[in-house]
Amino acid sequence: MRSFVILLIVISFIGCNSFNKPEKPENLISKDKMVDIMYEVFILNAAKGANKSKLENKGIYPQDYIFEKYKIDSLQFAMSNEYYGFYVEDYESIIGEVEKRIEKDKDKYQELIDEAAKERTRKKDSIKQLSDSLRVIGSNKKSRKRS
Repeated sequence: MRSFVILLIVISFIGCNSFNKPEKPENLISKDKMVDIMYEVFILNAAKGANKSKLENKGIYPQDYIFEKYKIDSLQFAMSNEYYGFYVEDYESIIGEVEKRIEKDKDKYQELIDEAAKERTRKKDSIKQLSDSLRVIGSNKKSRKRS
């Protein structure tokens, strides 16, 4: 996967520094599909960095997964990436959409985390109240027995 990211960077660099306008590939990946692909690349890179062994133990190889899912090959991706990389505004637009999706997901998951934390706090408070109530009942019974 590391080589995949390096390939992206090299192609982008070459595309940005090329004086010759690249020809539009016959099988150019659409901008919308590039957004989807790049989004998954970023997500899988993050997941692989955090849980590399878990992914590999399940037989998930991010680069192969993405190519199979979107029915593309590495050459088609590289040529499309180079083409969009030459047109900086298009490439920035693609990356901007990817960033928006990631931020949206981040906000959604943060809400879920916050809700789960509130629920845990509510349960702890309920257990504490129940425990306190049982102590009061227990001490009242002891007081009655002494009398």
